[in-house]
Amino acid sequence: MRGIGRLRASFYMLAMTTFPRPHNPPPALLVLIPHTLAVLWLGLMAGFFGTYSANVNLALLQMDGATYATVQSAFNRNVRHALFFALFFGPPLWCALAVATAWREHRTLWWRLLAVVGVAYLLGIVFFTQQVNLPLNHTTEAWNPQALPADWAKVRDQWNAANLWRALLSLGCFATALGTLVGRLAGRRT
Repeated sequence: MRGIGRLRASFYMLAMTTFPRPHNPPPALLVLIPHTLAVLWLGLMAGFFGTYSANVNLALLQMDGATYATVQSAFNRNVRHALFFALFFGPPLWCALAVATAWREHRTLWWRLLAVVGVAYLLGIVFFTQQVNLPLNHTTEAWNPQALPADWAKVRDQWNAANLWRALLSLGCFATALGTLVGRLAGRRT
């Protein structure tokens, strides 16, 4: 009987080392995917708004009214595509999915901060854009570049200030979300 037991154990060890086992990532790794994508999406949007404020808006300040109206309207029309919409609306969705899949950790600091980031982006970027930037976009797009309204520079400055707000808030959201991911990976529970 002992010989059969040893033979069985030897066969088992041989099978475990010879035949490849299917790779299944641990569930803990899978729940990090939405969190990681939230950070990535937030970083992309922070870069988008920041680049626009730090480069495009500064360049447009140097243009005359007719050129500004033409170029800004073209930017506004050409940003309306599926990739931009996916990136723009993605962060609060990824944040919501990340906190939903980690509900058992809802008392941790990283979980609460990531939930706040999702809400801050939703209200401070998405809702703000709807209420402030989009009406200014519609105003600019309605202009005749050859017959600009007297307050065209005021509208431009309002749009630039609103975009600077989005740039700063999205940068803050990105930095906070990145901190939550680092904290989560470090295993800090507060």
